[in-house]
Amino acid sequence: MDIAVMGAGAVGCYYGAMLAQAGHQVTLIARRHHAEAIERHGLILERQGKLAHVPVQASADPAAMSNSSLILFCVKSNDTLTAGAEMASHLRPDAQILSLQNGVDNASRLAAQLARNIEPAVVYVATEMADVGHVRHHGRGELVLGRSSANTALAEIFSAAGIPTVISDNVIGALWAKLVLNCAYNALSAVARQPYGQLVEAAGVNEVIRDVVEECLIVAARLNIEIPGDIWAAVRQIAATMPTQYSSTSQDLTRGKATEIDYLNGYIVRRGNDIGVPTPANRVLHTLVKLLDENGNVNAVASGAIVRYSH
Repeated sequence: MDIAVMGAGAVGCYYGAMLAQAGHQVTLIARRHHAEAIERHGLILERQGKLAHVPVQASADPAAMSNSSLILFCVKSNDTLTAGAEMASHLRPDAQILSLQNGVDNASRLAAQLARNIEPAVVYVATEMADVGHVRHHGRGELVLGRSSANTALAEIFSAAGIPTVISDNVIGALWAKLVLNCAYNALSAVARQPYGQLVEAAGVNEVIRDVVEECLIVAARLNIEIPGDIWAAVRQIAATMPTQYSSTSQDLTRGKATEIDYLNGYIVRRGNDIGVPTPANRVLHTLVKLLDENGNVNAVASGAIVRYSH
């Protein structure tokens, strides 16, 4: 397939690299210096301590996706509508678009903006950008897609590329399951600046995680969201399967980038307010990260270090 990745950060680069290694033509839409490095040296994929130089195309111009039949939309939640506007005039009429993003409402927001179908995907992968044009994989990598004939075909393509993909009859519930995990871990990892495995060993952390998750589940139940599987087992599994992973929120703060916390714990707080459900644990974590976010960006601007990116 001719595949484009809109927002070639850690998630986009990982899945783009896996698909390119499987023989697909992949174009990464990335920040200019990132795209230039990839054009010069290829995309570096680091997995299990081994480096591979993956040949992909890269550009800072969304027009480079004009021939792509599949778009992996991987920008940060904050940038969904901005990135959607940037790529709108460059989309093939028949292009499939998958939203590989945190949060639960990005696909619907993008669909309303573009007036076309956007398929949500639930992403479980631990990655980071180790350097410009260098993505490091820490673990997992599976996707969950909603049930449709098009998605069933994509699942076969992804699975053949080493990307385990499950088809679900309850993809909204699966998105909420991922949201609960993000609410449980992202802010705490960011505040402590610790990876998941180390984080859960600290006194009081598991009790805070329990409070956060219980609030999320109450909000979901009041909204008639059915969350599949054993969410408590999934919460425990995160630290066990991704012990060295820092949350994306922690990585964003480290780099002086705006976080997605408004679409994680902040989303639970807003929906709780809408339906009269108190969410004090999520509110505290949301507020703490917003304070760190604002302070970090102020410091970075003062030092001349901050650069705003689309992903």
